[in-house]
Amino acid sequence: MTDIDTFGRDPQVRYMRSIFASLEAAQGRFLGSAGISPGDGRLRRAREDALRLFDRSWMAVLQRANADAGDIAADIYLICLGRALELSGFKVPENSYPKRADLKKLVDEVLA
Repeated sequence: MTDIDTFGRDPQVRYMRSIFASLEAAQGRFLGSAGISPGDGRLRRAREDALRLFDRSWMAVLQRANADAGDIAADIYLICLGRALELSGFKVPENSYPKRADLKKLVDEVLA
């Protein structure tokens, strides 16, 4: 019996995959602008912490911001990643963060 993968054809699955791809690309640019090596051993823990923060915040922030996930998910994730990196001892330059004070405020409120 041959199993046909129709899961990848689902529009919602494709949409979420595109969001996650944008998160990965944004993370690479963020780490580069912050001068953090992708090979740094502390990154694994920081990424895990960032994912937990993102999971806790992104739906609430999306509702409050009244925006499409595709438009702001990467910025929300980068705000969470920056926070996790700082908690792990990294110095993250302010100019590495997304220029979205409104989102940062919402993420801070949700995670408080």
